[in-house]
Amino acid sequence: MIGTVLSDRYRLEAKLGSGGMSTVYLARDEVLDRPVAVKLMHGEMTDQPDQLERFNQEARAVAKLSNPNVVAVIDAGEDGGRPYIVLEYVQGETLKQRISRIGALDATEALAYALEVAQGLSVAHEREMVHRDVKPQNVLIDSTGRAKLTDFGISRQLNEEGVTEAGRVVGTTDYVAPEQAMGKEVDPRSDIYSLGIVLYEMLTGDVPFEAENQIGVAMKHVNDELPDIQHERSDLSSASARAVEKATAKNPVDRYQTIEAMSDDLQAALEVEAVRSGGATGEATSILDALPPQRRPVVARETSSRPAVIMLVIALLIAGGAAYVISSGNSGGGGGGGGGGSSSSSEIPLVSATDYDPEGDSEHPEETSLAFDEDRNASAWTTETYEDAALAGKSGVGLYVDAGEPVRATELELRSPTPGWTLEVYGTNDPIPEDLAGWTRLARAPEVQERQRVNLITANRAYRYYLLWVTDPVETETGFSASISDVRLFGQS
Repeated sequence: MIGTVLSDRYRLEAKLGSGGMSTVYLARDEVLDRPVAVKLMHGEMTDQPDQLERFNQEARAVAKLSNPNVVAVIDAGEDGGRPYIVLEYVQGETLKQRISRIGALDATEALAYALEVAQGLSVAHEREMVHRDVKPQNVLIDSTGRAKLTDFGISRQLNEEGVTEAGRVVGTTDYVAPEQAMGKEVDPRSDIYSLGIVLYEMLTGDVPFEAENQIGVAMKHVNDELPDIQHERSDLSSASARAVEKATAKNPVDRYQTIEAMSDDLQAALEVEAVRSGGATGEATSILDALPPQRRPVVARETSSRPAVIMLVIALLIAGGAAYVISSGNSGGGGGGGGGGSSSSSEIPLVSATDYDPEGDSEHPEETSLAFDEDRNASAWTTETYEDAALAGKSGVGLYVDAGEPVRATELELRSPTPGWTLEVYGTNDPIPEDLAGWTRLARAPEVQERQRVNLITANRAYRYYLLWVTDPVETETGFSASISDVRLFGQS
């Protein structure tokens, strides 16, 4: 096909890639004398009505989208009975190629690319269009470092009948949402899951699940928990980890409900990572420079000749105003590890502790006072004992402490005679929520130590109640459980 001129206008010059339905060529628009990309349908596919409709659907779908982060459709036509789509030519590499070449990306770069893909998806979702195949192979990085989403070949309008049979799995299984893998109906939250997996790969350098075949990979997306991102990438902030975890929740109800909500958290995480590292590189710099002045991170550096001790302060105008304060001397990274406390923080006195088991009945309520009494080591509150780490099907159980009034806690310290379980910390005010969805997540520690200290990403908000949520309890002589012998809050009362 090289040298062929389609419709007396587009001269095919080089093959860029090929798939099951079409081949993409670098071409020359001889009318406007510019390079373009031409996606030409395979000749043997043109007698299959469903494939022909899917190909034409892509042209119609993307032609409706206008966004710097979506590869633009320039033209569409047919030559010799073979339909083609003329696309903006993006000189650069795919995101998959970049990950393969570099490995795990810098956190600011990964978040910047994810944010741009989210912005591209936003315009599609506004038009009730679901991409259904979000993957790094479908993200092009141009010569300026901008990410552009492409290949809407299997997208569908939510208000139209799809061109695929009911129950058929479409999409790439390395990034497929659980409901998509099971052949169920998809919606924008399916794209959100796939983007969360792409972000995971950018941050770790690899996809989360592997199996002997694609069906095995798909079933892992349905059944297996995503590996803990902060375990795979210990330098990552809790803000970034939360974006990955929330986007990739198995149940669509637990994910971000809109791509705009995910974008807000990606932007906040990007700003946190930028100030933690003292700056940003590549496309992250462009994104941060584009933010309004009040949203840009402020990095204060010590100018003496001694080794610099950097206090990074970032002010965010999110949900009415927020601020993250992170010290470079704290190894907790906003969610894991046992770093020391900030010198400006003071201990916040606690009024009471209450067991919390919204999916059951109670968790030793008579022991709750032992979690903050004078004896920091011997006496302890303990969860019920379970047969296995699945907690009888519960998502978790916990204990919340009451500060008596809303306080701005920045750190939480606990002691546990049964280390190894997973801790998540949440905050709320009156009234106590009926389930976990009503709490705001502040931190996570995947393997609690005997003495564990975590930074709380509270966005400078004040909470009265702080929940210590137990998942993945450890095995003891009698079964699976977790114990807390002491809880302390630090911050501003």
